[in-house]
Amino acid sequence: MIAASTMMTIAFMTPQSNRLTQRAQRRSAERRVGRVPTLAAAALIVLFLCAAYWQYTRMHGKEVLRAALDAATAAPPIDLPQGVDDWAALRFRPVLLTGRYDAAHQILIDNRIDDGRVGYHVVTPLDLRDGRTVLVDRGFVTRGATRADLPAAPVASGEVAVRGRIELPGRYFELGKTVPERNVWQNLDPARFAAATGIAVPPIVIEEDAADAKGDGLARNWPAPDFGIDTNRSYMMQWIAFAAVVAGLWVWFRFLRK
Repeated sequence: MIAASTMMTIAFMTPQSNRLTQRAQRRSAERRVGRVPTLAAAALIVLFLCAAYWQYTRMHGKEVLRAALDAATAAPPIDLPQGVDDWAALRFRPVLLTGRYDAAHQILIDNRIDDGRVGYHVVTPLDLRDGRTVLVDRGFVTRGATRADLPAAPVASGEVAVRGRIELPGRYFELGKTVPERNVWQNLDPARFAAATGIAVPPIVIEEDAADAKGDGLARNWPAPDFGIDTNRSYMMQWIAFAAVVAGLWVWFRFLRK
């Protein structure tokens, strides 16, 4: 009698036990599945915050560079330094030079634009009193009626005083080495100029001050450099916003939606 009762109890309890076991298994599976969105959300948040920090470091570095260049621009003009290893540290530093222009080796840098006009930048070597030579970008001149009609851009004779700022020639990319046509060059490269003319020049160019117009008809509109600080700042805020959206969606689906 007792054995029969025990068998009946076991038979009665087995379906309930199965339901409890199935429920526990289902909850365990739900917990495992629930970890996937959490891990994915965490990975995205970390990724977005790392991207935001990268943009912040770039922005901060450009702000430091901008402050240094502002300080250099505000400094009084100096003679052209000698024995310089890092010309980038002197970028935009005002200079006051005295020498004679070498009109025979003047070149025109092609495909330049100023205020919507197409033309050339006139670059002329300046022989300094101390025997050195430096390239001076004297300004912009409009292209002639045809490419064969090159502007004269005459230089002042005798000794001249040139005010300007130190600049580094822009980088350029060429599919093949270009050969200058007459005195027209596609890009300004002090090293290539030195190799072509035999005149040693430092790896810089002096952008002549607009106040030194001297009635030569050249335009000297030197733009301020665009460091892209605002662009990096907007990208940084964008990545932070992405991280906040992912965090908000995770909270919504994990807690609030239920």
